[in-house]
Amino acid sequence: MAVAVAAATTVGLSGCAGFGGGGLAGRDDTNAVNVLMVNNPQMVDLQRLTSRFTQETGITVNYTVLPENDVRAKISQEFSAQAGLYDVASLSNFEIPIYGRAGWVAPLNDFIAADSGFDQDDIMDSMQQSLSVDGTVYGQPFYGESSFLMYRKDLTDAKGITVPSNPTWDQVAELAAQLDGAEPGMKGICLRGMPGWGQVFAPLTTVVNTFGGTWFDANWAPQVNAAPFKDAVNFYVTLLKEHGQAGAAQSGFTECLNAMVTGRTAMWYDATSAAGSLEAEGSQYRGKFGYVAAPVKETQSSGWLYTWAWAIQNGSPRKDAAWKFISWASGKDYEKLVGQQVGWANVPAGKRASTYQIPEYLQVASAFAEPTKLAIENADPNNPGVQPRPAPGIQFVGIPEFPALGTRVSQDISAVIAGQMSVDEALDRGQAAAELVASRYQK
Repeated sequence: MAVAVAAATTVGLSGCAGFGGGGLAGRDDTNAVNVLMVNNPQMVDLQRLTSRFTQETGITVNYTVLPENDVRAKISQEFSAQAGLYDVASLSNFEIPIYGRAGWVAPLNDFIAADSGFDQDDIMDSMQQSLSVDGTVYGQPFYGESSFLMYRKDLTDAKGITVPSNPTWDQVAELAAQLDGAEPGMKGICLRGMPGWGQVFAPLTTVVNTFGGTWFDANWAPQVNAAPFKDAVNFYVTLLKEHGQAGAAQSGFTECLNAMVTGRTAMWYDATSAAGSLEAEGSQYRGKFGYVAAPVKETQSSGWLYTWAWAIQNGSPRKDAAWKFISWASGKDYEKLVGQQVGWANVPAGKRASTYQIPEYLQVASAFAEPTKLAIENADPNNPGVQPRPAPGIQFVGIPEFPALGTRVSQDISAVIAGQMSVDEALDRGQAAAELVASRYQK
């Protein structure tokens, strides 16, 4: 497992130091924390506010900030070596259970028990599950998301269309047909078609789950070309071809967001975090969007689960200081600090139940706060479909080999969307690739 995760492609890496200054603290400096993290906007806010943490604790924080692909590669290299150079890293709920089993990240149960102010019970259950292994917690969420259906409520109201709060995929297909051409040049729905395990297969795997499919059954038998998986892919591709956006095979999150913001599509199924952009000041159709649960077929819910979270390197010489940083950055008071200093729309939500009781936050997020909370609460990473799974995960399979497998199969799915390959051919090739992965676990 460790070898599989560590075998990342070597890339040129560059970063920037954060609040702590121009370098990293040495092993003997107990009043510092070295943090390696992704360069998302929420992390930029964190850097701006870290002086408050230093004032309160006397602990200096040194940040190394990298783009997502680069930071994943560097974290893999650093944590597999266990050199202890970085104390804390931003990891997702895909990596943390794998790193926990490999012994690369430190268990947090003792820190949680000793920190009465952190309030672990306030962390949403689905988040706790996704960052734990056999009852041991290895990560704390910084912010989280699920997925839901976004739509132009002004258009459905004008047409007298009622969008169910818990729609089925068949209902979504009907809605897409009704809304296709609602305005000149508008398409009924936007869905990701871009290759990548985190692009097209983020939404598509949730469709597979609710159609009764799975990548592997409980005994590691691949199911990529089985009927339920095939039905889900056929449905997804047909929906895109009939009512989806032009150039769907190269559309990812950003392209669909742009299509929604500019009025070129009437619906979009994707991450709950997108709502913040749709409702941002200056958004052309702000206040005209509706939000409902992720569409289903054979399951009661189907939304995915994702979080950027904090974990402590097991080889860190400063675990106590590292926990103090995590407790602050993932704590209730930090959310209030962001709201007061940056803006309530910027609060790193999606991890704590108490966030959805803050009046100031609810005022700016009234349209999507409750659907987001429900989506995250209903996400079950251990039971996302109709059958038992051999590994956790909703929009991914929680094994080190999945990024390579998912990306390989996604390239053929994108070719299907582009009309260059049949679904049967793509999934037969995917089945063969999955069999190679499964053989290691079956042995």
